[in-house]
Amino acid sequence: MNNLRKGAIFVLLIILAAQVLEGRLQSCNPSGKIRGKKPPPGQCNKENDSDCCKQGKLYTTYKCSPPVSGSTKAVLTINSFQKGGDGGGPSECDNQYHSDDTPVVALSTGWYSGGSRCLNNVTIKGNGRSVTAMVVDECDSTMGCDEVHDYQPPCPNNIVDASKAVWKALGVPEADWGGLDITWSDA
Repeated sequence: MNNLRKGAIFVLLIILAAQVLEGRLQSCNPSGKIRGKKPPPGQCNKENDSDCCKQGKLYTTYKCSPPVSGSTKAVLTINSFQKGGDGGGPSECDNQYHSDDTPVVALSTGWYSGGSRCLNNVTIKGNGRSVTAMVVDECDSTMGCDEVHDYQPPCPNNIVDASKAVWKALGVPEADWGGLDITWSDA
């Protein structure tokens, strides 16, 4: 009986340790910080209420994103992928600009996964609707506050940065565009 009790406690400890280890493996902790630089005059595009870096402010960076599932929680933000838009230069995946009328997205660094999702579709669910959009860019979670990143801070690690077409397809009133809790999955 005593051996049975010890065996049961040992099994419980193994299960608990496995759950703790699994939680650590699935977590995504900050990888560092960068110090903001004040953009030169006219160098931070404020379209879509984009943030500009503030001199001296520390911004958290990430090399990872939360684990992807069949229904990954994220925050939908808005971005213009058009030439002259707040997205900066051409998209990473195809070195092209994309119309605001085309459903395209940029994913946070960890989900972008070194470009492995480039030109693949994702399904985005929010506001009681869903839309399919193509991944064309990275929303860089590792760097920012420089010319390459339009003097905008690094993206958080849970962002799906979407064109106006995605927001329209989800039926979100334009006055509410900017930040919406969504789920997404590979299509």
